[in-house]
Amino acid sequence: MSLVWGEDNIRFLKKRYDTMTQYPIFEDMQFSEDFEEISLWAPLMMQNRGHKEIVGATFMEIGTDVNFGAITRGMIEYLKTLDGVEVHLGQEIQDLTKQDDGSWKIDIEDLETNKDYEHSSPFVFIGAGGGAIPLLDKAEIKQGSGFGGFPVGGQWLKCTNPEIVKQHQAKVYGKAATGNPPMSVPHLDTRYIDGKQALLFGPYAGFSTKFLKNGSYWDLPLSIEMHNIWPMLSAGMKNISLTKYLIDQVMQSPEERFEFLQKYYPDAKMEDWELAYAGQRVQIIKKDKEGGGKLQFGTEIVADDDGSLAALLGASPGASTSVSIMLEVVKKCFPERIKTEDWQNKIKEMIPTFGQSLIENGELCMETRERTTRILKLDD
Repeated sequence: MSLVWGEDNIRFLKKRYDTMTQYPIFEDMQFSEDFEEISLWAPLMMQNRGHKEIVGATFMEIGTDVNFGAITRGMIEYLKTLDGVEVHLGQEIQDLTKQDDGSWKIDIEDLETNKDYEHSSPFVFIGAGGGAIPLLDKAEIKQGSGFGGFPVGGQWLKCTNPEIVKQHQAKVYGKAATGNPPMSVPHLDTRYIDGKQALLFGPYAGFSTKFLKNGSYWDLPLSIEMHNIWPMLSAGMKNISLTKYLIDQVMQSPEERFEFLQKYYPDAKMEDWELAYAGQRVQIIKKDKEGGGKLQFGTEIVADDDGSLAALLGASPGASTSVSIMLEVVKKCFPERIKTEDWQNKIKEMIPTFGQSLIENGELCMETRERTTRILKLDD
């Protein structure tokens, strides 16, 4: 759902609805300005709001909460059963060196035994979240020059009171305030965390110099080098509004945080909510055409000329984009092999809709939804 109030925001939402519902993938979307109907969709958020308040909402019934951390761990456990796959945990990459034969020498420290060892590989993919920028620096490829990162922490207000939680069965987005970054769009979500239902509201931004949730406070200072210091300073000067937003977020009191929640859930009581720390995302800073720097929201793939190394930079891509990102990595790093019949057939086996548009082909879109629902048992 999307829920907004005020005439300007409702006009925007209606225009977006009219545009999106032209396509089969969104044809089930509903729009309403009727207070009673919206109250049926999101009763918790409409209590004591008052019928005089002008509200508008879009609603799609299809939607599922998925614990992608659990799915990822399940996938890795499966991969470990396959021939040729080894999973090493608790290892820290100390250096990456391109060798004369085009392969990469990887210097590794085993954090459990404190022993160092080497590994050689013809291909390296760096998918280390906030830790990707320091690893890309170690590789010293020209494509990585000028990249920097700025860490932003994510926080949520969490409610586990079952009497409140059972009244909300939706993921409801608001609209970011003018001048605020895309990552600041507020939403109140039903979530299942380790099998227990909860409500999360946010996000609220925090600041730490760590690039990873359990990283080092030296991560940001040590990432500043000659090749990226000007892009980072330049990007900072161009994004004063973002800097102000982050400062305002960090300086918020618990009462101010809670007051923001009450705009979406007027009946909220402070004792029912606690602040939960989600993790860190590192926003990309990269060189622009003028030689300065710009802040890049989202993600970016950086690859060596010969495709022997690729790195995924930027905020955590999430499940909605991870498949398309990996397909882009395959296309960039294995351009000839992806054209072969074997690779094409294998990808189509994994992704039956590969190469086809679910936006333009409504029948295929519905078939895919039905297939997904059946396999994941979503209709149970």
